Amino acid sequence: MNHRVIERDAASGTAAVRTVRAPQLIGEHPLLDRVRSLVQKVAATSATVLVSGESGTGKEVVARMLHAASDRAAQPFVAVNCGAIPADLLESEMFGHERGAFTGAAGARAGMFQLAHRGTIFLDEIGDMSPALQVKLLRVLQEREVRPVGSDRSVVVDVRVIAATNQDLEAAVAAGRFREDLYYRLNVVPVPLPPLRERRSDVPLLVEHFLAKHTERHRRGPVRITEEAMVHLWEHAWPGNVRQLENLVERLVILCEGDVVDEDDLPPSLRTFITRRCIPDLRITESGVDLNFVVEEFENELITKALSRTHGNKQAAARLLGVNRTTLVAKLRRRADLFGAFSTPAFAA
Repeated sequence: MNHRVIERDAASGTAAVRTVRAPQLIGEHPLLDRVRSLVQKVAATSATVLVSGESGTGKEVVARMLHAASDRAAQPFVAVNCGAIPADLLESEMFGHERGAFTGAAGARAGMFQLAHRGTIFLDEIGDMSPALQVKLLRVLQEREVRPVGSDRSVVVDVRVIAATNQDLEAAVAAGRFREDLYYRLNVVPVPLPPLRERRSDVPLLVEHFLAKHTERHRRGPVRITEEAMVHLWEHAWPGNVRQLENLVERLVILCEGDVVDEDDLPPSLRTFITRRCIPDLRITESGVDLNFVVEEFENELITKALSRTHGNKQAAARLLGVNRTTLVAKLRRRADLFGAFSTPAFAA
């Protein structure tokens, strides 16, 4: 499914419309399924959505998915990074301005809300917005109209608002940095995104996707990653999340001299397994946790560590785990999609 995107050139101020293919969240982890389910439920409505998650988890991807699945898909999708635009320019960028409204305003210009009329506006890094502008945004959400800088007239806009943040807005409200009334206006439908370290089983799928994407982009032949290298990628904490993983895969595609990426081709920081405590540091959120799922994820991680340490030798891995080889093989069969790499003839022992 395609949708229209409006982008404004920072230098000239001119806006251009282009048609792009709606992105998708890559992965099969249950945490991602929950996100897709939320998107499916809310996409057809005009409800305001607040997407939260660490940097690089895919918040704009979710916003574009919501837009592409809505009845506004044929209308513009406009993205505004509230943290990247200087505070004194953000108001004009969002709401527009009249000629002479300030020094350098040689002519009137429509703001992003007007450009997004009948479509969707995505307000990224909403937590970085100044208190003064928070007041004006609240009025826009309440009245569904904007007032350009320097104008005494308001302009009615029909816009679906999706906001995103990597901050804890509840804590920001408690600290007085973010307006409580605006928070509740934005948080009609919260969509939390999990960090990559909480869905490690998706790493191989993401790597495969990014390999295909960047070999085509850089006009290279197929590139594959060895099982040894993949284990290191699985083990990494990925503080930069999916964005960091994609950047690494692109770098590997560019620098790879042949058609195989081995563990020696990885950066030093990824060639050392992360040492973690035997029992992970788990947090129980207000919505609770799925105990069976958490236990299975922990078991999967231990099996991966044992197999990687024994180079795929199942008998040796079973000894490290304190189970019979038949028990380990049965677990691998139940998770064939997850541990398929260790079921190849090379790892048959």
